Amino acid sequence: MSTLSTLYRGETTIGFVGQARRWFIVSGVALVLCLASLAIQRLNLSLDFTGGTAIVMPNPVGASVGEVRAALGATGGTARIQLIDDGEAVRVQTEAIDLETEQQIVRSLVNVTGTVIELTDVESVGPTFGRQIAGRAVQALGVFLAVVVVFISIRFEWKMAVGAIAALLHDLIITSGAYSLLRFEVTPATVVAVLTILGYSLYDTVVVYDKIRENVAEDQERRTYTEIVNRSMNQVLMRSINTSLTSLLPVGSLLFIGSILLGAGTLREFALALFVGIGAGTYSSIFIAAPLLALWKERETEWSRRRYRAERKRARKAGSGAPPRLSSRGQRASTGRTRSRKR
Repeated sequence: MSTLSTLYRGETTIGFVGQARRWFIVSGVALVLCLASLAIQRLNLSLDFTGGTAIVMPNPVGASVGEVRAALGATGGTARIQLIDDGEAVRVQTEAIDLETEQQIVRSLVNVTGTVIELTDVESVGPTFGRQIAGRAVQALGVFLAVVVVFISIRFEWKMAVGAIAALLHDLIITSGAYSLLRFEVTPATVVAVLTILGYSLYDTVVVYDKIRENVAEDQERRTYTEIVNRSMNQVLMRSINTSLTSLLPVGSLLFIGSILLGAGTLREFALALFVGIGAGTYSSIFIAAPLLALWKERETEWSRRRYRAERKRARKAGSGAPPRLSSRGQRASTGRTRSRKR
C-alpha cells in the first residue's frame, strides 16, 4: 500500500532519463522485429485496399481449404481461401475478374461446399477504388502528423514536436508490425483505429510535456533539465497508468472476449489496433518522448552550464566528507583539536 500511496502522491524517484539507454534498446529490438515482418510478410490488406472480388459461401459439408482450391482449378492457384466462423463458411478472394470467371467460381464453390447459390455473398471492388482508399489513408496520416508538428511547436517548442513525432512513429510501426505478425486483416476500420490511438498517444505526450514546461518555469533550485524531466515524469506517472488502464480494459474486452471468445470477427481488426496502440502510446510517452527530449535539451548552452555547475556542487559536497589527508611527515592534518603528548 505504501508504494501505491507514493505513486498517487507523485513522490517516486524513478530515474527515467538515466535508464534511457535501456528503454531505447527495448524499443529498438521491437521496431526491428516489426519492420522485418512488414518487409517480409507485409500487411494483410483487405479487399478495400487491394481491389478484387470476395465470395463468401456457407460450408455445410465442411470442405477443407485444399478441397476448395482443387475445385477451383486454375483460379484456385492465385486465390486467397479462408475458412471462417470455425469452418462453417468459406471465403475466396481473388484479383479483379470478369463476370464469367466470377460465375464459374461460384458454381465450383456450390459443388464443393454443398450449398445453394442463393446464399452466396459476392463483393467486388475495382483496383482504382482500392488505390483511392489507400491514398486517402496515407493523406489522412500525413495531415495528422503535420498538424501535430505545428500545434506542439506553437504550444511548446519545436524540439518537443520532434520528440512527439518520434513517439507517434514508434507507435505506428509497433501497431503495423503487430498486424503483420498476427496476419490480421487491415480494413478501413483499422485506419480509423490507428488515427484514434495516435491521437491518444499525442494526448499522453502533451500531458507529460506540459508538466515539464510547468516545472521548468517554476524551478527555483537550479535543477538540471534531466532532473526536471525525472521529477515531472514521477509526478504524472500514476495519471498515465490510470488513463491507460481505464482505456485498455474495455478495449481488451472487445478484443479477447468479443472477437476471440464470442467470434465477433468484425471487432477484431478494430480492437487490435486500439489495444496495441494504447499500450505502445503510453510506453512511448514515458520512455521515448521525455528521455529523448531531456538528452537533446542537455546539449543546449544554458542547460549544459547548469549541469556543469550542479556536478561541481556535488563534487564539493562529496569532497567535504572525505577522510583527513596525511601530511608529508606522516602526521594527521589539523582537525581543530589538540592532543597532548607525554615526554
